[in-house]
Amino acid sequence: MRGPSLLFGMLCFFGVMAIGASAGKAACHNPFFGQCYGILHTCPPACPRLCEVDCRLCKPYCACDRPGAVCQDPRFIGGDGVMFYFHGEKDKDFCLVSDPSIHINAHFIGKSSSKGRDFTWVESVGILFRSHKLYIGARRVSKWEESANNMLIRLDGEEIKVPIGERQRWRSPETGLEILRPVKNNKVEVKMEELFTIVARVVPITAEESRVHGYNVTEDNCYAHLELNFKFYSLSQSVDGVLGQTYKTNYQSRVKITAPMPIMGGAERFAASDLFARDCAVSSFGSRLRPDSLGKGESFEVACGSANGGRGIICRR
Repeated sequence: MRGPSLLFGMLCFFGVMAIGASAGKAACHNPFFGQCYGILHTCPPACPRLCEVDCRLCKPYCACDRPGAVCQDPRFIGGDGVMFYFHGEKDKDFCLVSDPSIHINAHFIGKSSSKGRDFTWVESVGILFRSHKLYIGARRVSKWEESANNMLIRLDGEEIKVPIGERQRWRSPETGLEILRPVKNNKVEVKMEELFTIVARVVPITAEESRVHGYNVTEDNCYAHLELNFKFYSLSQSVDGVLGQTYKTNYQSRVKITAPMPIMGGAERFAASDLFARDCAVSSFGSRLRPDSLGKGESFEVACGSANGGRGIICRR
């Protein structure tokens, strides 16, 4: 009789093979860069399944190794370029970023493990800006199908249906919010002028990942989750949150970067009661901007170099 792990492999393997076949290659999807547009590149060894292409340089890179990334279990690259893990707790919400102009919570899903902590992944994010609520989340599915739309987006409670297809757009004139599909499905680029750009991808836990990491994921749930890249343009020095704190110019990382798995603790400081709640201990959303703002329109570009699979990442602003 086939066991759960084998059944999971049968159910998720074929969908993931489609990811593997296409995700081993990546291309520039911006026609503005004509000499690079549409050219396939092989993903780097550090991210053989999923990567992005820098259209300006026409080179592939690992999006999960860029500052502002939230990927995997979940693995963060801070605004200071330091990599760390924040496991949180399954079925709980945590504040990723809190600033007077923007507040972002994440809902963690997962399962218990024998390692003394939950295996966790980010299933959705709730973004507060001005008087609006933006939801970006992965749909819960058992069998992963890359061709299916596995992402759900809502603005102020109303579902946003971005047309399916590469380079399709949706825009809200009232809010200035714009959503682009760089590829046909399961990836969006969300822009809010002068506030943020968020790239969100929905990915499953593959049978191979389950085997290697001991997740013991079964056939009833592929644990579809988000991989995220954030860029911010007008954060203040009062910014906080699991990720937000790392954008302060005087921030000094508390994680032990030489550890095999540098872990950010202090989950109680970042815990929220709901995906759109502002009640985490470090919340500052809606408060008056202080004069020590990092600068309107200033984005945070960090150049990074890495070896040894992402450990010991060295970055400079």
